Amino acid sequence: MGMLEGKVALITGAATGIGAACARALAREGAQVACTSLPTDPIAEVVASIQAEGGQAIGVPLDVTNATQAAEVVDRIAGELGGIHILLNNAGITDDGLFLRMKPEAWRRVLAVNLDGVFHVTQPVVRHMVKQREGRIINISSVVGLMGNPGQANYAASKAALIGLTKTLARELGGRNILVNAVAPGFIQTPMTDKLSPEQRQALVANLAVPRLGTPEDIAAVVLFLASPAASYVTGEVINVSGGLYM
Repeated sequence: MGMLEGKVALITGAATGIGAACARALAREGAQVACTSLPTDPIAEVVASIQAEGGQAIGVPLDVTNATQAAEVVDRIAGELGGIHILLNNAGITDDGLFLRMKPEAWRRVLAVNLDGVFHVTQPVVRHMVKQREGRIINISSVVGLMGNPGQANYAASKAALIGLTKTLARELGGRNILVNAVAPGFIQTPMTDKLSPEQRQALVANLAVPRLGTPEDIAAVVLFLASPAASYVTGEVINVSGGLYM
């Protein structure tokens, strides 16, 4: 039996990259995984790959910017699968540009997904976790939220805000046996970093103590730890997984 046998995990942004890797990792340890993402994303491929390995997974369309839809999806998953024990807030976007030239629409678009979306999903999940008196909430922040990054004021602001939210919820919910932590990835090999030119990639690696981009599996390993019994006394933490980009 896996260490997450009998647990239900809800993952946002589960169609690709970090979200997909985390879905597979949690499923391998026995969790039933509800993979959510936009209807246009290849969520069915992730679900099929988990099921092919003998895991349990369902795919559910979800736009995290829609508060009503988020609440309905959370309640549906909890009702069908028997609760929600693990929430991974992973859905996120970028819309980069220098601050002086940043359009208000770009600012709002990133905050709507990366921060408001977390609120929309987490609040109804917490209601279920409080009734269960058990839960793990893991927020995917970013090393950019710790150190800043030119051209990413909106993204950095959203990810820094997630850290504040993580610590506050950890204090509010610890007495209900709900642990809340964040993971701050560095530059990870995902569709987001695939857009980088060879020159940009080389410049990034030059600043790392471990001279390579991270993999989604590097992040999934830390998420799995935080979701597991091994992390039963860990809450309010931000684990920096950046290959030494930020120390």
